[in-house]
Amino acid sequence: MSVKKMDKPNDGIKCIVNTCEYYMNGDHCTAEKINVEPRNANQSDETDCATFAPKDHAY
Repeated sequence: MSVKKMDKPNDGIKCIVNTCEYYMNGDHCTAEKINVEPRNANQSDETDCATFAPKDHAY
């Protein structure tokens, strides 16, 4: 899934995963859209954000 990174937060999405490319200070997500998987999950601990992309750390 190709996801655009916005220059502002995506309202309504809270994200605390500060190691994600789409993380923005203040626990915001800058992904244009997110994909949560898997389809047949029965509980929240069985789901995950498939949009996650590790931050590209330049050293």
